[in-house]
Formats: sequence, C-alpha cells, structure tokens
Amino acid sequence: MICRPSGHHQLSRISHRLIDEVEAADIIVLGAPMYNYGMPAALKGWIDHIARIGRTFSFDLSRGDFPIEPILQGKKLIVLSSRGEFGFEKGGPREYLNTFDPAIAACAHYFGVSAADIKTVAIEYQEFKDMRHDQSVIAAKKKTRDLAHKLLPYHLAG
Repeated sequence: MICRPSGHHQLSRISHRLIDEVEAADIIVLGAPMYNYGMPAALKGWIDHIARIGRTFSFDLSRGDFPIEPILQGKKLIVLSSRGEFGFEKGGPREYLNTFDPAIAACAHYFGVSAADIKTVAIEYQEFKDMRHDQSVIAAKKKTRDLAHKLLPYHLAG
C-alpha cells in the first residue's frame, strides 16, 4: 500500500485538468508579470503541474545526457507580460537581469512549444508611470493585435 499525503488526489486531479487544457490548445496564452526579474511563484506552480512524466514528456536514460523528450508538439505560446522597468529584451540594457523569459523558454517543451514558437509582448516602464509607459502600452496592444491576426486569420475575418 502506498501512503500519500492528504490532498494528493485533489492536486492530481487539478494537474490532470491543466494538462488536458494544454493538450487541447493550439495556442497557449500566458499572462504574467515579471516579479523581481523572474516569474511569479503561481506561474512556476502551474508549470510544475503541467510538467508530468508520461503526459507532457518522457524520460529515458538510454538517451544519454538528454533523457527528457517532449510528448506534446506543434503548439504556439504567446506571453503577455508587464514589467516595472525596461530593456529586458535581447540586447537591452537589462537583458542580463531577465530570468523570466529564459525560464519560460526552458519549460516551453512541456507545453509542446519550441523556442521559435514563443512570442512575447511586454508592457514596460510601469514603475515610471510616464509617457514611455503609455507608449509601451500602445505598442503592446498593436503587437498583440498583429499577433492575433497572424495566428488567427480565419477567426478574426468578418
């Protein structure tokens, strides 16, 4: 007999339901702020529910140094993120502080998403509350609309 902590079955049901949602999706939209240059604990918890051996990835030591292989494939990930500061993009002045985007990219294979299929829309300058923030919001809305038209052309027509 295996003893499991109380609440284990409820957590397992939640995890199954979350994985079912990811499996059913062609496009996954993640909305999350950058907290202290990284992802919020709730998002990390969600990822931990999705990362399940036998459901979202397989593990086989016969593959040598790379035993993890994704099971899900062909999905797209849109990350909508708010950031208090600015310049976290590749080549930006705060790129070296950004642990949020690399962590999402590192875990995306659990969702069936390749690094090339991750698109990020970020609103920056929130802490500054000035014209740069306003411009960032306008640019993010435009980028979001453009992505929607590109990814969902048939749903948005008419």
